[in-house]
Amino acid sequence: MLISSFKTTREVFLDPWGLPSALRWENYVEAWNSANIGEGVLNSMLLVGVSGVATIILAAPAAYALSRFGNRGSSTLTVIFVLGLGVPAQAIFIPLYIAFDRLGLINSLTSLQLIYTGTGLPFAVFLLTAFFRTLPRDIEEAAVIDGASTWYTYSRIMLPLARSGIITVFMLQAIGHWGETFFALMVLQDKHTISLALLEFMKAMQYTGARWSVLFAGLSLVVLPLIVLYVWLGSRIVEGIAAGYGK
Repeated sequence: MLISSFKTTREVFLDPWGLPSALRWENYVEAWNSANIGEGVLNSMLLVGVSGVATIILAAPAAYALSRFGNRGSSTLTVIFVLGLGVPAQAIFIPLYIAFDRLGLINSLTSLQLIYTGTGLPFAVFLLTAFFRTLPRDIEEAAVIDGASTWYTYSRIMLPLARSGIITVFMLQAIGHWGETFFALMVLQDKHTISLALLEFMKAMQYTGARWSVLFAGLSLVVLPLIVLYVWLGSRIVEGIAAGYGK
């Protein structure tokens, strides 16, 4: 895909496995400007970043409380969060659409940010609760002896120790929401995410001579950010998943 993105369409068909005769960066320029792919990339980055941070801000303290303050209520709440993993999107999109329509949030990125944050909370709480349980309690007991409050212990001591789990949650959120299409089609009209822009681009190609090299450039713009993010944070992700599910 990456090699073909630098070729001409003729080279893609005549020598699909060969190297391009020259690096045609104009394919990326055309892909970026075609069918609002540039707007889609920027909007998706904003959605992934804001919803990922918001999910962690809400899920991390909840997970810490559920993992440390053991009582019957915390067990029930944990089960409720886990049940949220089984709610299909098709079961909630109609009430969500009606609610956002009444709030005037149709065709707004805010509505998608709320959806992505809400739908990501069950898994985030589930994973982080298990991750916090793997952290030693001795550190917290030492902090209490030194006079630290519960909030100080959580924010200054335990949260940094849970960095691998937090990075894992953010990365998995990014993977799940970067190319999300169902809710984006539901609430957006004249705005684009990367998935909607790519869909529009593929439709436009049917009537403009099928510029496959430009299409490969557009696909590369979709895939490469996640690959770079995964290469950068890959070791943290494996560590976080192993710790979270191992408990």
